[in-house]
Amino acid sequence: MTRSTRIFLVAAPVVATFVGIAVAIAVQDANSQPQREPVVAKSALTVTVTLPQTETLPIRIPANGNITAWQEASVGSEANGLRLTEVNVNVGDVVRRGQRVASFAAATVVAELAQGRAALAEAESVLGEAAENAQRSRYLQATGALSAQQISQHQTAERTAYARLKAARAVVEVQELRLAQTQVLAPDDGVISARSATVGAVLPAGQELFRLIRQGRLEWRAEVAAPELARLKPGLTVTLTPVGGTSINGKLRMVAPAVDTQTRNGLVYVDLPAGGAARAGMFARGEIEASAGSPALTLPQTAVLQRDGFHYVQRVGADSRVLQTKVAVGRRVGDRIEILAGLDAASPVIATGGAFLGDGDLVRVVHAWP
Repeated sequence: MTRSTRIFLVAAPVVATFVGIAVAIAVQDANSQPQREPVVAKSALTVTVTLPQTETLPIRIPANGNITAWQEASVGSEANGLRLTEVNVNVGDVVRRGQRVASFAAATVVAELAQGRAALAEAESVLGEAAENAQRSRYLQATGALSAQQISQHQTAERTAYARLKAARAVVEVQELRLAQTQVLAPDDGVISARSATVGAVLPAGQELFRLIRQGRLEWRAEVAAPELARLKPGLTVTLTPVGGTSINGKLRMVAPAVDTQTRNGLVYVDLPAGGAARAGMFARGEIEASAGSPALTLPQTAVLQRDGFHYVQRVGADSRVLQTKVAVGRRVGDRIEILAGLDAASPVIATGGAFLGDGDLVRVVHAWP
């Protein structure tokens, strides 16, 4: 037996003993440690889902524009060179047709009227004398007591006196008209919207004193895209909201027959109720209800997200993971929004809180809305 063989035979039992001890220790350590459970993915958020619903939504056409007076009347001075002595109304006052709103000094006109009436009386007297002379010349024409020239002179004098009488009457009528013009009257019922009259001013004829909103009527002149004009007709209900104000209901009165070549928009004229909060000059946005409605697939507006100029919804798949889906939207009524494309009626969608989730996130559904 060689020396190496004897060493192997002696060392083998020792090595086997150490290996056994090591295995026993490893088994004991394995049994003493608790057994680990498999790793399970955790949900990112607890969500509530909803299903798209089919509802009948009215067809509403958006519009925007200014609130203006239905018609305005300019109340001005007709008398020339007279002094304004009295102003009876101010901005915001309601006036009636024929109501006196201002007065001019009438002393000069009264004096001229008296002078004209005196000239008229003189012309009447002259005409009376000329008529008598002409009548006598006609009687004496057959006797030959007067020459033909004299007879012609008397008849000419009568016609001249009559013409002067008519001129004197015209002068009196002019002065009477000027006297009436010293009283400025409202041309129609309405509301005073502007005043430039100042007591003591000497004004030329035609100078504006007041501006009047006729009958107190206001209207909304709104712009509508040309393709939508064909849907509009008089009598449709309109809802508009002035900036910083409350909603106002009106009626569409007229659609303009022409479209602006620059903006490609057409004007619509909407009558507004009297006594409302609207004021001329306000800007307002609104909608015109073009028809009773049509069926549409809708979701709560909180379920539709807007990112990078597009609209998305967060669907929940069968494995409870989020699926971000692009959709096309349409009409908005109340808290509902129309879904035109990208979603079917059987797809559950996260109702609220979808903005905090990303595509592929695991969620836990606690309740499904009908």
